[in-house]
Amino acid sequence: MIITNTNNIDNTMVTEYIGPVFGEVIEGVNFIKDFAAGIRNFVGGRSGMYEESVIQARTEAINEMAMRAQQLGAEAILGLKVDYETLGEGGSMLMVTASGTAVKLQRKQ
Repeated sequence: MIITNTNNIDNTMVTEYIGPVFGEVIEGVNFIKDFAAGIRNFVGGRSGMYEESVIQARTEAINEMAMRAQQLGAEAILGLKVDYETLGEGGSMLMVTASGTAVKLQRKQ
């Protein structure tokens, strides 16, 4: 499945707009990540544990969106958008939402 943040794909024509598709992931932040991030905030530098969590959540949200699009018969997703939001007490949870438009394609001659 082709997934792109653009509104078209070179050498193809959209033959059917199936509709919007979404993938959502909510990940809780645990004590160890918070502790390690607190140390990083104090001494400076990047928080690898948080970065890895964000990367994993984004990947899972995009994969979930692609699976839903495939179940609808889509061949591609156009206009990919990924949003991040914190939820819960003190922002203790991260929500990642991937969205796009599921379409069917035909190669241009």
